Amino acid sequence: MTFRERLRALPTFPPGLPPFGVDLDDLATAPATPQELFAQWFDDALAAGVGAPHAATLSTADAEGHVHARTLVIKDVTADGWWFAGHATSPKGRDLAENAHAALTVFWRELGRQVRVTGHAASAGPEAGAADFHARPDGSRAAGLVGHQSEPLGSRQEYWDAFARRLGDTREDPAVVAPAWTAWVLAPATVEFWAASDDKGQSRLRYRTDPSTTENDPTWTKELLWP
Repeated sequence: MTFRERLRALPTFPPGLPPFGVDLDDLATAPATPQELFAQWFDDALAAGVGAPHAATLSTADAEGHVHARTLVIKDVTADGWWFAGHATSPKGRDLAENAHAALTVFWRELGRQVRVTGHAASAGPEAGAADFHARPDGSRAAGLVGHQSEPLGSRQEYWDAFARRLGDTREDPAVVAPAWTAWVLAPATVEFWAASDDKGQSRLRYRTDPSTTENDPTWTKELLWP
């Protein structure tokens, strides 16, 4: 069997997928904001036992248009947008400093659902970054203090030694913060909810902001998209 044949033989979704959760024939009854619908779908993912339902793929691009993607953990969802964190000196931090446009994709296979968020990411400020860093467990803070993310590494032992030192630092001084640690908020311009079904194809609902409204108080337009 070729690799292509092996891929095509794999099932995409399990049977018994849930309904969309919104009356797509009457969008006026859908939640007013995408954050509200995302919270509903997230609760469904938790109830279904989806592994790491807060994991998402963040896609960024540098000033020359080179695209980079990585999986991270969503830290919060508020009226301001979707939150994530990391080093300002990391590849994603450097990309966002050059080009603030970004996309976040969440995929819950067990439910046949995907959410795509696109918009503008900005730092929430040093206090928010410090608060995120302090909320992390010791091991995560130690890894953050080691730094050098994505730089070439001479040996695993070099990293283990640096991690051990930094783990000691976090326990001796719980107030310590990695200097470049940043919390970003992705303010959405569009949020798309995509769902598969057992027998009715796919459904797509998009929320998009009205350009005439402000980023702090957006007016959302809800519309169906062809699958």
